[in-house]
Amino acid sequence: MTFHQPPPLPDHPPQGAGPFGLGTPTGPGQPARSRRRWLTYGAVALVSLFVGVGIGAGSGSADTVEETADTKAAPRPTVTVTETVEAEAPEPAPTVTETVTAEPKKTKKPGPPAAFSGDGEYLVGEDIKAGTYKTAGPVDEFGCYWERAKDASGEFDSIITNNNLTGQGRVKLNSGEYFKTNGCQEWKRVG
Repeated sequence: MTFHQPPPLPDHPPQGAGPFGLGTPTGPGQPARSRRRWLTYGAVALVSLFVGVGIGAGSGSADTVEETADTKAAPRPTVTVTETVEAEAPEPAPTVTETVTAEPKKTKKPGPPAAFSGDGEYLVGEDIKAGTYKTAGPVDEFGCYWERAKDASGEFDSIITNNNLTGQGRVKLNSGEYFKTNGCQEWKRVG
């Protein structure tokens, strides 16, 4: 295989060739023609540029049309501007004081206790509840005395019934009677 070398380039361009191969001016009328030529080429290039840009902008591909449709269909961000307006404070309203008297709730009286001490005199239905009571018996060796009476007179005729206990005992008390007890342990209602 043989390689041919190209002929060497001259150090200066051939006579009649300009820097762009258009030729060199040779006389006084030549520079105007050369300028006209450059102006013509420049104007054609500028017009071509504008025509190309116009064609590119006017006719888009199908992908560009889809992108434009997608862009229009997508929601756009909303910008909200809030403006604060200082309002004049209204004059304070006069203070109205209303006095309300609260009525206490009606409470149900607890009623007579269901247990009481082994020493004392009680009105059944007021001091103690009516019913059957039981005691464990006397507090000491002297015994436990109890009495049911029609009234609080202390007379022998007012006694309905009585007893002296040495052990535990029971008694049924009716409303309106008086019950006297002495030396007994606590009486508790059992019925």
